[in-house]
Amino acid sequence: MKETIINVKGMVCGGCENRIKNALGYIKGIEKVEANYKTGEVKILTSENVERKAMEDVIEDIGFEVVEEN
Repeated sequence: MKETIINVKGMVCGGCENRIKNALGYIKGIEKVEANYKTGEVKILTSENVERKAMEDVIEDIGFEVVEEN
């Protein structure tokens, strides 16, 4: 399993967390998604080689902003 952490701007509630979890759940190879609106982090566990860009694109397609790590 590989863990990817993506920082997301725009999550303000549990509903936002669920939207991200549901959207990412459609990508083949993603096993688990944990989203936390308080920290702005989305942790994704994948069993296959899933490109980070594909995950970021899904998050942005549903209206959130992916922010680069500093």
